[in-house]
Amino acid sequence: MASSSSLVSSSPSPATAPPAVIPSIVRGTKIVQLIEKPLSHLIEDCAIRFDDRSAVNVPWQKVDLSYRTLAERSRMMAKVLLWAGLKHGDVVGIMGGNRYEYIETFLAAGRIGCPVVLMNNMFTPAELEHAMGRVSVSVLVIAGLIGPRNMEEHIKSVLARADGPKHVVVLGNENKNWGSDRAHTYSGFFNEANSKATDVELEAAESRVVVNDILNLQFTSGTTGRPKAACLTHRNILNDAMFVGAAMKLTPADVVSCPPPLFHCFGLVMGFLASFYHGSSIVFPSDTFNAEMTIESVLRDRISALLGVPTMFFAQLELLEKHKGRWAPFKTVRTGLAAGSQVPAPLMESIFKQMNIPSMLIAYGMTETSPVTFITAIEDNKDKRFNTIGRVLPHTDAKVVDSRGRILPIGQRGEICTAGFPLQRGYWNDEEKTCEVMQEDEHGVRWMYTGDEGYLDADGYGYVTGRIKDLIIRGGENISPSEIEGRLLEHPLIGESCVVGLDDKKYGEAVAAFLKASDQAKGSRPSDAELRQWVSQTLGRHKAPKHVFWVGDQGVGKDLIKTASGKYQKHLMRALGNGLLKQSDPVAAKL
Repeated sequence: MASSSSLVSSSPSPATAPPAVIPSIVRGTKIVQLIEKPLSHLIEDCAIRFDDRSAVNVPWQKVDLSYRTLAERSRMMAKVLLWAGLKHGDVVGIMGGNRYEYIETFLAAGRIGCPVVLMNNMFTPAELEHAMGRVSVSVLVIAGLIGPRNMEEHIKSVLARADGPKHVVVLGNENKNWGSDRAHTYSGFFNEANSKATDVELEAAESRVVVNDILNLQFTSGTTGRPKAACLTHRNILNDAMFVGAAMKLTPADVVSCPPPLFHCFGLVMGFLASFYHGSSIVFPSDTFNAEMTIESVLRDRISALLGVPTMFFAQLELLEKHKGRWAPFKTVRTGLAAGSQVPAPLMESIFKQMNIPSMLIAYGMTETSPVTFITAIEDNKDKRFNTIGRVLPHTDAKVVDSRGRILPIGQRGEICTAGFPLQRGYWNDEEKTCEVMQEDEHGVRWMYTGDEGYLDADGYGYVTGRIKDLIIRGGENISPSEIEGRLLEHPLIGESCVVGLDDKKYGEAVAAFLKASDQAKGSRPSDAELRQWVSQTLGRHKAPKHVFWVGDQGVGKDLIKTASGKYQKHLMRALGNGLLKQSDPVAAKL
């Protein structure tokens, strides 16, 4: 008999053989068929299947529309848009809170092949004008009030431009005279005498729409600060909505609460369209997010699925804790979605324990991917639901690559890339930026490079560990650092600016500015409050820096941290800023 040593040397034991390298690439099932029909078909199909069931309930407007009524009103609004001169491919803009007119306009425009561009509610008048100019808006529907915000300056600014939209439809402010024949009230525009096109004209317009036409334009900020509009097709977002609703197991018996804004993919696709496709009723509890009204709606409307970005759940948890005993415990909510930014595991635990929601799901993606590509499942165990982003949707692929685009082994961190039906057609009139983030591999498969760092495990679950890009995500909203840096550099007392996102318990990230005084400052510098006002004059208030650090101050250093070539090392600036926050106030740094 041979000795044990000779056996080992001549025939390696399986226990000592190197493990097989499994590549970090996953492919979603293709058993489920994709929707290959445009929005108008879904509207009419839902009207037949769900008829008088509530489709959209907006309690703050005292409006509750059935599937049949919503289909009819969207037909009427589509005819008005045709009368107004809109043709296939013309763009309709919407800027407003979560209200029924938003839904009617979106459905109407989609019926006749008019892309709908959703304007961020925080846009300043200048930002709104710039966005409309980028995509050539033909009709703008805008609310006179969005939450507490008076939009009169926005409306006047738009109407003052001779090259602006042909029609500006104002929601609310029914008795206001805007001094322009281009301005309409919503009710006046909707009921315009002798204005509606015929059924034959509407059917002809609908027949020209195909699934790969652009349905939705979503502005998304990149790290360059240059605004880009993601082009999402009927095929993109209708299928994404179908799969997201399926993950929540929505049925006509469900009532969905949607606090996230309709101008975001979360509110429009994961909220409204997911509910609409599955015959559920969706409730918009308030114009803009209000934690108290959301809680009251959950109890009053017997909500079974609750949606929100992390900051919304933090606000509700804080209110429930502060007013213990004011509201009865949640008993009807069985599931929901948390998304928009990274969802901390402790938050998921609090939602489970304090809000009594047993199966809250996490969704992951980006505006350019319609937006969801990964999602957890109700059947997942607690660890997977709390600590992962789930698995890819059907007809969706994902991989993790290194800086040279090579697929990494399972478990190794790299850039998350996705492919399949959710990928946008590209950025509106911006082939250069499209090619920067969407690239074909050697097999001709087009991949979206997300800029997020993460990895896949052996079961196909995804994990996000950080961001490769410098984008700041504050409360689910993407903010471009360079846009703020540019504005700060316009101040005569600022010579250099570096903007990063620092850890923030409430919003996930807060805007922070590291500044170096200009030569003409001569020892003087603006206060933090003055700088916030400076930024807010031309950019949204949410882009104003919460934290301001000056070169030369204790702990900041004598210069901004840069590479040898002069580029700011933002990962080091973030680490420095987070450290300074903890040093100055360890308790406040966590708030």
